[in-house]
Amino acid sequence: MLESIHNAVNAMSGFLYQPFIVPFLLIAAGVYLSVRMGFPQIRLFAEMFRVINEKPVQGSGISSFGALMVSTASRVGTGNIVGVSSAICMGGPGAVFWMWLIAVFGSASAFVESTLAQIFKREDLVTGHSYGGPSYYIQTALGQRWLGVIFSVFILLTYLVGYNLLASYNVQTSFSGYSFYSESKTPLIVGGGLAVLFALCVFGGARKLTQITSYLVPIMSIAYIVAAIGVVFYNFSNIPSMFATIFKDAFSFEAGAGGFAGSCIMYGIKRGLYSNEAGMGSAPNASASASVSHPVKQGLVQSLSVFIDTLVICSATALMCLSTEVVPTSEISGIPYVQASLRTVFGEWGPVFITVSILLFGFTTLIGNYYYTEGCLRFIMNRRPGKAVMTVFRIIASVIVFAGALASAGFAWDSADLCQALMVVVNIPCILILSPIAIKALKNYMEQRKKGVEPVYYAKECGVKQDTDFWNRLEE
Repeated sequence: MLESIHNAVNAMSGFLYQPFIVPFLLIAAGVYLSVRMGFPQIRLFAEMFRVINEKPVQGSGISSFGALMVSTASRVGTGNIVGVSSAICMGGPGAVFWMWLIAVFGSASAFVESTLAQIFKREDLVTGHSYGGPSYYIQTALGQRWLGVIFSVFILLTYLVGYNLLASYNVQTSFSGYSFYSESKTPLIVGGGLAVLFALCVFGGARKLTQITSYLVPIMSIAYIVAAIGVVFYNFSNIPSMFATIFKDAFSFEAGAGGFAGSCIMYGIKRGLYSNEAGMGSAPNASASASVSHPVKQGLVQSLSVFIDTLVICSATALMCLSTEVVPTSEISGIPYVQASLRTVFGEWGPVFITVSILLFGFTTLIGNYYYTEGCLRFIMNRRPGKAVMTVFRIIASVIVFAGALASAGFAWDSADLCQALMVVVNIPCILILSPIAIKALKNYMEQRKKGVEPVYYAKECGVKQDTDFWNRLEE
């Protein structure tokens, strides 16, 4: 039965990743929005750092930085390490270039979707905080609740199933290179441990554990980047040939054994999307929770997140691996390639460092992914879920984490690829249709900045006809 499910998943994924569907949507939308808005991801780069430090408008609200950290929790980690490694091993070094390209243009899509999420966010009457995401701007701005429900289902499939299966799988494979690893026992032990820790967190009984990891992950991220830079400089003489290989392979247009599906372009797009999630409609769910004076501020912050994710952390992994003499092959795709690369400089401490990193990154990825799903369940039910529903939901989520450690590499990756593709084919057309709203918001923001005032947004004055819970003048 599992084989039949995998075959179906593989067939649907293969169809959606044909050149004229998901790849075309991502690239065309990114290019169009970048040109239409005058490349805000580049010309407003300094502005991104200014707004990220602002305090929330509401004293008890979530800051831009706080919302950024929530979205980054699901981005930074296994995607930056395992995703990049698999892209290089399966698609070739040229995949790195296409990951960079997707990030540059994708950041424009990230800007639009997060700005829209801010404009059409809802107020939680119990806490006073805001919430929202693509399902809400699809429902409010497009008037299509049914499509918003479908998108929420796709998010549940992506983050509860696809991505958490893959994150759990990646954590357990980080132990595969050690002598104590047992194919029959280790996945069970790792999966069971992850599932228990995950359950403790989502059921609210391990706040201290979550706080500890939130402190450790930034430290580990910095340590990882420093280690990667160390490996690159250790292999300094290989840097020119490394970049030459990346660009030569990127434009060789020699597809792999699977045709376009096995090319560096496709793997760059797939793994770039898995890493930075730009255009998928995931980060807007976190962006909607931020308390800011103007929606554009959160759009800029999420654009910055894409740069940090792909152009900094993903590049660290790619350049570290490619600067060594380790030859990327499909047999060492994923964590083994990264571990082998670090071993060339740090000896046996290299693989241990990666295992510890993946444990931390993988765990926070599981929690960050889950964060998106509760809001989607709320949208589907059109009310706050009761205690019994949430208990069942959290148990299912914990079982999926356990199952991921036992899954095969092919099923884990194919499930994640399919689920994220489903999100793209709904979200990208929607943000293109609604992009004039975000473009007007950007124009309004820049006009106020030129006047030397702190931008404040009012929906009706920017042509938004739909009712919004926020962004209204007091006299309204």
